[in-house]
Amino acid sequence: MRRELKLNNLDEALSECRSLLGLGYTMHGKWTLAQMCNHIRLTMQANMHGYPRWMSVLGLPLRPFLRRFALPGLMEGRSIKGMKTAGMFVPKDDLNDKEELELLEQCVHEFQSSSEPLHPHPGFGNMPREEFNRFHAAHAAHHLSFLVPSQASKGS
Repeated sequence: MRRELKLNNLDEALSECRSLLGLGYTMHGKWTLAQMCNHIRLTMQANMHGYPRWMSVLGLPLRPFLRRFALPGLMEGRSIKGMKTAGMFVPKDDLNDKEELELLEQCVHEFQSSSEPLHPHPGFGNMPREEFNRFHAAHAAHHLSFLVPSQASKGS
């Protein structure tokens, strides 16, 4: 059972990750916090440093449709069911929550402090940096919604 989770920016996404690390969590999906942090980081790095050419070529014909009909829903927290991620973004099984969160924090800092142009998303195209910030936060919210904070660790 997924929880409802809305994150407006990458700082909120990091705060949610830190909270899950501190409280502990129950998985309602197939990925751990470490795997989610890794996946989010890899997609952000591709946005900053470039996607493989094949992804952009394959996404180009669908881009107008995806941008008009799928992107608004994703930004509002309505993810596309059954959408598979490219193999290069699928995390390994043996990752450490704390280590992957630290790597994600470094990546977010790089994203926030860089003035270099971002690379267009293969399916959604180019966006201003602030919109990409919200996009990555919405992407994080989608994945993190499958982790529910541990009730026993919440205190009173």
